[in-house]
Amino acid sequence: MFIVTAEQMRAVDEHTIRKLGIPAASLMENAGRAIAEEVIKLCREQSEGGEQGDGLPDHSQARDNPARTAWQAHTGPGDRASYGGDISADPALVMTHPGDQHWYMLIGKGNNGGDGLVAARHLVEAGLGVTLVYADAPEALQGEAAVQRDAAAQLGIPAVVHGREAVDFSRCTGIVDALLGTGSRGAPRGAYAALIRAANDSGKPVVSADVPSGLNADTGEVYEPCINARVTVCLALLKRGLVQYPGASAAGRIVVRAIGIPARLAPQHGPSVRLLTEEVLRAALRIDTGRRRAPDGHKGTYGHVLLAAGSLPMSGAGLLSAKAALRAGCGLATWALPAALLPHMIGNVPELMLAPVADGDSGEWDAASAAAVLRLAESRDVLATGPGLGRFQGDTDWLRRLWQQTDRPLVLDADALNMLADAGPDGPSTWGQRSAATILTPHPGEMGRLLGMSTPEVQRDRIGHAARYAREQGVTLVLKGARTVIATPSGEAYINTTGHAGMATGGAGDVLTGIIAGLLAQGLSAEQAAAFGVYLHGQAAERAALLRGDPSSLLAGDMIEAL
Repeated sequence: MFIVTAEQMRAVDEHTIRKLGIPAASLMENAGRAIAEEVIKLCREQSEGGEQGDGLPDHSQARDNPARTAWQAHTGPGDRASYGGDISADPALVMTHPGDQHWYMLIGKGNNGGDGLVAARHLVEAGLGVTLVYADAPEALQGEAAVQRDAAAQLGIPAVVHGREAVDFSRCTGIVDALLGTGSRGAPRGAYAALIRAANDSGKPVVSADVPSGLNADTGEVYEPCINARVTVCLALLKRGLVQYPGASAAGRIVVRAIGIPARLAPQHGPSVRLLTEEVLRAALRIDTGRRRAPDGHKGTYGHVLLAAGSLPMSGAGLLSAKAALRAGCGLATWALPAALLPHMIGNVPELMLAPVADGDSGEWDAASAAAVLRLAESRDVLATGPGLGRFQGDTDWLRRLWQQTDRPLVLDADALNMLADAGPDGPSTWGQRSAATILTPHPGEMGRLLGMSTPEVQRDRIGHAARYAREQGVTLVLKGARTVIATPSGEAYINTTGHAGMATGGAGDVLTGIIAGLLAQGLSAEQAAAFGVYLHGQAAERAALLRGDPSSLLAGDMIEAL
């Protein structure tokens, strides 16, 4: 599923209208109908007795099977099915028992308001009570929105204007937010801000059209005020701001509805960003998600990972990464570690090879150890470094040597990223373009150090910052956190949705480093290994939480065992 910016959406919309010849009125009609259908679904869910409460027999099956209908009457001879013809109704816009449902439609002056007006017509036709609440004078609406305003008036749908008449939100059962669309920028003001606050304070369920009003459609930044939606009906293509926090929280349940705009147009109007799903992994990234093995394969077939990691106070980080690489399926893994740690690590993971590096009996790394790591890397397929590495004198030069002098794929995490940050925002480009794959896996704090900005600044536009850094520095970048971003040097990006908040535990990032390195060793490209690694990491955490019974009890090692 493609994810777009507001500008991309505008360009795709314009292409559909001007080049394909699909009228704007048709798109608005489809959008409004989609919103109305989702309102009715919500009403059914909330009605007493669940989805049976509105008189729709077994409607859950009707949603899964388009052939099912809201009701069906037979009129043929002998009342035998298919003789004489059946009469049936589309379930999407039928409520046989609407009860006391009365929805306020908050209408802005743009096309978003026009979508809301179309939805109002369909809801009235379905039997719901509807009142239009205009944020601006109705005369301010233009174009297709004005056409819909006039149609609503001809149908006699009740309407009030904020500031002219009092609006009592206690009298409605639900609210449709059609105030501000993707083109809105900055905090809502005036009547728009007042209506957003009143809607939130009402405690009534809110269905937002396309994006919640007050949310930045590109970054997910939430302005003050911003609608807190129960459901967001995202129209045509998923918007970036809906898949990044805090925007994802404000959006509630997100339903993407087709309105007649071809999704395949999205990559023609800007960099491709996709929601990372199993289908995308298989079709777009061409990954065998079943991780099948060749019947005649052997340990050499699946690659050898070298991990340079761990120090006296953080030896567990190296152990987690190395074990995760093995669980990810690589044939062999060697852990290069300070020699003083070796006696304590023997036997912890019997399948793991240990390579002690001279440390003067300190249990710490030093600048001279780069030569030993480079020698070890010559006979391995992938080099990963950073977890538990610690900082030491000359460490940035130590990392630069690895960067420049090994032709193996390189995965950098944790302290290796902090060393890279010390080289400045353009560190990778000043060190030269590597011939092999390079993957960086920063959390937001490390990303901020790489970019020379604060963590909150990074979080305000995770997709944008990750994509720019990956493109400008020629690396594959994994920006960790809720909805991890995987960005590639070509400008493409993927947004992961597997995992949960229980992954916020020490060592989780070390496990991810090992998984990605293990996949690289098996011959996956940087883009494939990063995307699939993040997906598997989150999936393992989900399985581990189910076994544990509580996500908050999750340990990083639990994720390894669930791979």
